[in-house]
Amino acid sequence: MKTRDAIQLAYDMGLDLVEVSPNANPPVCKILDYGKFKYEERKKQKEAKKKQAGEVREISMGPRISEHDLGVKLKKVREFLEDGAKVKIRIFFKGRELAHPEYGEELIKKILEELNEEAQVEIPPKMDGRNLTCLLKPVKKN
Repeated sequence: MKTRDAIQLAYDMGLDLVEVSPNANPPVCKILDYGKFKYEERKKQKEAKKKQAGEVREISMGPRISEHDLGVKLKKVREFLEDGAKVKIRIFFKGRELAHPEYGEELIKKILEELNEEAQVEIPPKMDGRNLTCLLKPVKKN
């Protein structure tokens, strides 16, 4: 089909003639809605970028969290790790809790002991202002 005929056909259909593969010999063109094509390309690029960089999920809790609530948070952390995401654990201190950072350190040690089979410490626990943070990555399973 000649280029003029293809352009006229696309125009009659209310669509666009889009060069899909310019490096091929001869170049490949399609008749389609260009706006929709660009939207789908952006969507594919975003998805590829997500998979390449790896997702970082965050779980926050206070240093005085109850046993049951801690169990629920650990269950969620395990789900994130199974999905292949890195997990940032954040223990936030309010008011006078900041005077006793050892409570947060004990809590984070307990969490790391619970998750030693599923996760590796990528960034060790450290105080960052009013927060004690730690980054975990999933363990590679053979």
